[in-house]
Amino acid sequence: MSKPKHDRALAETEAQAIGRNIRVSPRKLNLVAGLIRNQPASTALAKLTFSKRRIAKEVKTILESAIANAENNHQLDVDRLIVSKAEVGKAMVMRRFHARGRGRSAQIQKFFSHLKIVVAERDENDSSEGKAA
Repeated sequence: MSKPKHDRALAETEAQAIGRNIRVSPRKLNLVAGLIRNQPASTALAKLTFSKRRIAKEVKTILESAIANAENNHQLDVDRLIVSKAEVGKAMVMRRFHARGRGRSAQIQKFFSHLKIVVAERDENDSSEGKAA
């Protein structure tokens, strides 16, 4: 006796990958996610490869996972994929204490984030390849 299957939340031309508890603040992760939103998948991978930000490497692995899910699980064409969504959310916050003068302490907050990347297959008649800049 198992639970009934849920209907697929995404369209038939979409695939997703989720990264949870990434050790970076949501504000910093959103800057990297903004680089790849509405970009073709190949352009997004190139931008993440040559980005100077530390977290770009982990975002790249999540994007590669979404592309692999699209290809293997949903039989989508890899050359026509675009990053339709890159959603960043707050996760847990680790609280640490830092010793201060006169026996006092100060709190340090270490933020974690969630990242959800959805890739979609572009239509043949859609000419968004030229607006990738």
